[in-house]
Amino acid sequence: MDRLYAPWRSGYHMSKPSGCVFCDISSRPENDRQNRVLYRDNACFVVMNLYPYTPGHFMIIPHAHTDALEELDADVWLRASVLARRGVRLLKERMGAQGVNMGMNLGIAGGAGVAQHIHLHLVPRWIGDANFITTIAKARVFGRDFDEIYENMLDKAGEYFND
Repeated sequence: MDRLYAPWRSGYHMSKPSGCVFCDISSRPENDRQNRVLYRDNACFVVMNLYPYTPGHFMIIPHAHTDALEELDADVWLRASVLARRGVRLLKERMGAQGVNMGMNLGIAGGAGVAQHIHLHLVPRWIGDANFITTIAKARVFGRDFDEIYENMLDKAGEYFND
């Protein structure tokens, strides 16, 4: 079985903020660059995962605070779906992703790290990204800096997400 080993995520597991981190980001557009927001509109925002599984991993998050996908306004869900399609294109064209894992972990039992606020992950993948260095040496090699990845994607994010 291939595994994505992500030791850089340990900071996430050790520092859980009080309150909803996604509502905090949603309510503070003036901090978008600091929070690594790529895009926002009235329904959702797109933010880089600060503890990514792979380089370029980001999330699409509704502004509405809910843990129940089934209760999310249908128009917001449709907007998130449109942003997901555009996000896949962004990852393929700007990050050179050869594939993308996309999904939601709903509830604590479903594996959600932030269970109180639904969010859709887009995780870029490359052939061989779960290779021997990851599985045997327990190390991960990133060829680019997180800030460089953010700037690269932010530079063109508006072209992908804006209508």
